[in-house]
Amino acid sequence: MNYSKNRADDVQIAYIGGGSRGWAWTFMTDLALEERLSGTIRLYDIDPAAAANNATIGNRISERPDAVGKWEYKVSDTLKEALTGADFVVISILPGTFDEMETDVHMPERLGVYQSVGDTAGPGGMIRALRTLPMFVEFAEAIKKYSPNAWVINYTNPMSLCVKVLYHVFPEIKAFGCCHEVFGTQEVLAGILKEEGYVDEKPDRHDININVMGINHFTWFNYASYKGIDLFPIYRSYIQKNFEKGYDVSDGEHWANKSFTCKHRVKFDMFNKYGLIAAAGDRHLAEFMPGDMYLKDPATVESWDFGLTSVKWRKEDLERRLERSRRLASGEEEIDLKPTGEEGILLIKALCGLERVISNVNIPNTAQQIPNLPMDSVVETNAVFERDAIRPISAGELPKQIYDLVIPHILNHERILRAALNCDRNLVKKAFLSDPLLKGRASDAEIMVLADDMIKATSAYLPEGWNK
Repeated sequence: MNYSKNRADDVQIAYIGGGSRGWAWTFMTDLALEERLSGTIRLYDIDPAAAANNATIGNRISERPDAVGKWEYKVSDTLKEALTGADFVVISILPGTFDEMETDVHMPERLGVYQSVGDTAGPGGMIRALRTLPMFVEFAEAIKKYSPNAWVINYTNPMSLCVKVLYHVFPEIKAFGCCHEVFGTQEVLAGILKEEGYVDEKPDRHDININVMGINHFTWFNYASYKGIDLFPIYRSYIQKNFEKGYDVSDGEHWANKSFTCKHRVKFDMFNKYGLIAAAGDRHLAEFMPGDMYLKDPATVESWDFGLTSVKWRKEDLERRLERSRRLASGEEEIDLKPTGEEGILLIKALCGLERVISNVNIPNTAQQIPNLPMDSVVETNAVFERDAIRPISAGELPKQIYDLVIPHILNHERILRAALNCDRNLVKKAFLSDPLLKGRASDAEIMVLADDMIKATSAYLPEGWNK
């Protein structure tokens, strides 16, 4: 990496999961719009053809006159080739296929347990972790060997466990997890400011100052301000007037993807119950709560104005993405170069020394960002990003009512980590029995049989030790 005149050139980025039909294009778009960065992207994927397709798409983008950031996209055949000499490593993978995810999401429905996402919490998130963590062990070992000083940016779910295992294998790794869920809640607060007449134009979400505390997809604000205005009384008043209606943008489009719309009534209810602003999408928040609250059955979900995303939809969406990938690679279609709302490139700029940024990040609690959570837990708080450094900001202790909601998931993270590393079926069963979504929804015996059946259904993507 070379520095000159407030820019960084010849930046080397290894992209693990470089055949992605989603995040990779987002990443390419934001890179093309950043004029102060340039370099090489090494795309590594277990599907080399998909990586080669993305190399074609990325190089087409870079050749465009409106792409001010110039990058060369190359396919790497091995992790060693991708990682050697890398300044940054991006990890964005799908563990298994959507067939495995179909089991993660829908098999628990036989016990009346519904999941709105199934990739982070609940039985689906835990089984997905069993597939994912062995891959991350391999990534951590390779990074330690070939690029120990690189900054590692993870986008893969379950976020907390993915980051946790990277540090477990390579304690000196410089890894962090990026997630956009907090941004959506900033957008809601900005929209409420406008709707309530405090501003004429909706503010940029970056101007909504927040204190972030919690774990990924189960984050909370205990502070929110806009230019000296305390947003808590405004939020409380808005909820009192609009609890049944919720908050909805005029065209019904979610800020990141219109397939995941909600009216934020789950977070409104959680504010009324617990006093802090729940700061993730309703679909994620619901999965961390007891199963008889927001996910009791499909009718309950509908009454709270969010949705159960079926894996059938994901499979259909993949077919659309595959077709779009073909069109992009052939030049029949071009990616619209406009900011995506993600912050990955902004954080890379900061770590290169071109900016100083405060953003939410998932890293271990070793600086005691949240003093009443274990130091080895991965927490989500704000941090300062600057040249070759991430300095976590103290968020303060979780209030007891929030701590009691979060700690069962922290404890399950440790159980699932050890289960994945040791192929320990009994730890998976203990985690299932302790999970709020499952607890009390069926007998202990039924829940343990479910754990066995879900492990069996995903066994093709698990280490050999699970078959003993």
